[in-house]
Amino acid sequence: MMLRLCVSVALLLSVSVTTQAAGDAAAGKSKAVVCTSCHGVDGKAMIPTYPNLAGQNAQYLELSLKAYRNGERKAGQAAIMAGMSSSLSDEDIADLAAYFSSL
Repeated sequence: MMLRLCVSVALLLSVSVTTQAAGDAAAGKSKAVVCTSCHGVDGKAMIPTYPNLAGQNAQYLELSLKAYRNGERKAGQAAIMAGMSSSLSDEDIADLAAYFSSL
């Protein structure tokens, strides 16, 4: 009985994560033009202090961009990223995350 409950809870949790709205990678590619000056055309930064975005987890990218936009991140290049992300909608962020995670 306990095993069945654990399996059921695990399945519910996995379904809720996978049913989150995913961004549109094609739309993200067109929105990523401004990102390329620091993060590289292929999502691989040429400057060591800037992170590579190619292949990064989409959920991590979304959470990070929203944290920059909302002023919740303060360290490193946060001031630059706050300015870059301030005009992004949630849809823009989801699209960018989908694009960079697909590289």
